[in-house]
Amino acid sequence: SVGFYNAKCSQAESIVRGVITSHYAIDQSLPAALLRMHFHDCFVKGCDGSILIDSVGNNVSEKEAGPNLTVRGFEIIDEAKALLENACPGVVSCADIIALATRDAVSLAGGQQYNLPTGRRDGRISSINNVNLPAPSFQVSQA
Repeated sequence: SVGFYNAKCSQAESIVRGVITSHYAIDQSLPAALLRMHFHDCFVKGCDGSILIDSVGNNVSEKEAGPNLTVRGFEIIDEAKALLENACPGVVSCADIIALATRDAVSLAGGQQYNLPTGRRDGRISSINNVNLPAPSFQVSQA
C-alpha cells in the first residue's frame, strides 16, 4: 500500500531518494540500469528482490544467469539498504528498495513522479534455473 513504511520507517522513501539523487548526479544512465534491474527481478518469480541474492555453496543465484551478468546498480541498492538498516533495522525490504530506487531514478530523468505502493516481501530463493530472460545480445525478433 502507499505509505506502508510511514509508521515503522517514515524516512524510508527519502533515504532511497537521497541515494539515487546523489548517484544520478554522477551517472545519468542510472535510470536505465535500475529499470533493467527491476524488470529482471520482477520477470523471475515476481518483484521479490531475489536478483540481489548471491550464490552460496551449490546454489547458483539469478545474478549468475547470462542475461543478468550485465545488470548494474547492485552497489547502489546495497548503499540504500545499509542506510535504511542503520535508520530502521529489519524494516524495509530489498524488493521495495529496488522499486523505489527505480521510480526515483526515472523521475529524475524526466519521467513522471508517482506514489508507489510498498510492502513487498523479499524472496529467499534465487536460482539460475529460474531465469528465462532474453539475452542482452538478442535482436528484437529473437526476444
